[in-house]
Amino acid sequence: MDLLSSPFMQRALIGVLLTALVAPTLGIYLVQRRMSLIGDGIGHIALTGVGLGLLTGNQPVYTAIAVAIAGAIAVEMVRSRGRTSGDMALAIMFYGGISGGVFLTGLAKGKSNANLMTYLFGSPLTITEQDLIVMGILGVIVLAVTLGLRPWLFAICQDEEYARVSGLPVRLLNLLLAVMAAVTVTVAMRAVGLLLVSALMVVPVAAAQLLSRGFGMTMALSMLFGLVSGTAGFFGSIQLDTGTGATVVLAAIALFTLVALVTPLLRRVRRPRHTTSSSDAPEWVLE
Repeated sequence: MDLLSSPFMQRALIGVLLTALVAPTLGIYLVQRRMSLIGDGIGHIALTGVGLGLLTGNQPVYTAIAVAIAGAIAVEMVRSRGRTSGDMALAIMFYGGISGGVFLTGLAKGKSNANLMTYLFGSPLTITEQDLIVMGILGVIVLAVTLGLRPWLFAICQDEEYARVSGLPVRLLNLLLAVMAAVTVTVAMRAVGLLLVSALMVVPVAAAQLLSRGFGMTMALSMLFGLVSGTAGFFGSIQLDTGTGATVVLAAIALFTLVALVTPLLRRVRRPRHTTSSSDAPEWVLE
């Protein structure tokens, strides 16, 4: 393809596909814990790190990682207390994060607001070799944790009390999951943007849930759907001259809609062979 003959196009595609692959592997745990929007909140917090990097002249990706991890740990500490006031504390953190990012970027003056927009909504065509190396390293770390510790992470998401009784280090695993959420957001910010990454954590998983009840198969399908959405969104944005992050997310939503329309037809075809109704289907099982 002529489009992929340029190095910057190759880097852009790799960055988008890496994000589309990594985000669902973390998102499936957040969906299981009914924390689907936590990625969006951490993205807000990470924006303060971006602004801090622009203000101090450091690489925004490094300051974003540090601030996002600190914010994710704080979010987990608030969540673990389980108090009603926790929702208010999280709201203050999330809105404070995005406000702090805009404020610090404004203080940077010489660094234009265009830089901030690339982190908010993504700009994969501006991904450098150094960015891609950092994204690759962080992506491998997230995949190693989400896939390598799948039985343990599944256990705490399915029944945290049972996992604690079974002797699993629940608090450590919860903190690890929060840190991985922060790392995933950082991986995605150049490719799809801080404000859109949460969609890639959730939408492919939601589509995969319609087709599978097994946790392992759902994860595999969500990764596949993420890659399909990333590929379609990337090339679609090039052809239509639209924002890549937004186009990738719209492609994921379109794929979810297609699966939602096709799944009832498949169930009707399979119903004579399976007498159990969908309402009686069991909870996810680890496969």
